[in-house]
Amino acid sequence: MMKLRKGVDVLVATPGRLMDLYQQNAVRFNEVEILVLDEADRMLDMGFIRDIRKILALLPAKRQNLLFSATFSGEIRKLAEGLLDNPVQVEVAARNTAADNIKQSVYPVDQNQKTALLSKLVRENGWEQVLVFTRTKHGANRLTQKLERDGITAAAIHGNKSQGARTRALADFKAGEVRVLVATDIAARGLDIKQLPQVVNFELPNVPEDYVHRIGRTGRAGESGHALSLVSADEGKMLAGIERLIKKQLPRTEVEGFEPTNNLPLKPKGKPDPSRARNRNGSGGNNGKGRNFSGKPGGRSQSARNGSRQGAGA
Repeated sequence: MMKLRKGVDVLVATPGRLMDLYQQNAVRFNEVEILVLDEADRMLDMGFIRDIRKILALLPAKRQNLLFSATFSGEIRKLAEGLLDNPVQVEVAARNTAADNIKQSVYPVDQNQKTALLSKLVRENGWEQVLVFTRTKHGANRLTQKLERDGITAAAIHGNKSQGARTRALADFKAGEVRVLVATDIAARGLDIKQLPQVVNFELPNVPEDYVHRIGRTGRAGESGHALSLVSADEGKMLAGIERLIKKQLPRTEVEGFEPTNNLPLKPKGKPDPSRARNRNGSGGNNGKGRNFSGKPGGRSQSARNGSRQGAGA
């Protein structure tokens, strides 16, 4: 704290810890020139918005703001519009292909049979380490509870879990004490699990590019991996969007006793729209170019982060 009181050029902190330091008079904000909010979507998902707003109220009115986010949801846009003054939005094209060493497959199944099919696959294939994705936090909790009742050790990680709970769940998963780790997209970001053999999409993501990010958790460092998706008929459009993005049809495998009531489409409908991007504008070839929130062209950015990242600055 003594070093902080003397002043620093760059300070990196989580919102909660930064507020603690401020309340202990270890830091002052009166000379802040640049504010950077990194992984803004993850901070919102994990409930940091209240601390962020407290910090914003303490900063000098005149400053430069930079906001980085892998996704650009309505909540992020609302935060950006309240934080940034006439911002320029800079987008980096999202990756749209999966590694060749990842086997991808689709298991058509009715929604109400997904948990039973997942349990069957885990047991009959002897899977000991499976990362499973759901779309929502409540869905992750429900699936974890159902698997536990079915005799399969499972744990959930998402934004409503404390940091300690997430750390313990991940440690138990890596140690083999938990067979199934159920995660939401944002909570799973940054997970590095070596030699993870299986990734399961219990529910398909709303954004096709998130499919590529999900399955990229397996097949790392040249190892082979298997990514399978349990897809119900109401997710047909999501599946079609994914197949358009990766430019191939995923093989379907029906399991006896779990044949779906309604079949999935065999081919994605329509041609891929080159202007379509992550959240409607992220991968349409606007790589490294800026524009404001009204959609008007802006200046070319001087720098951009690699990967599927989006940022705004003002």
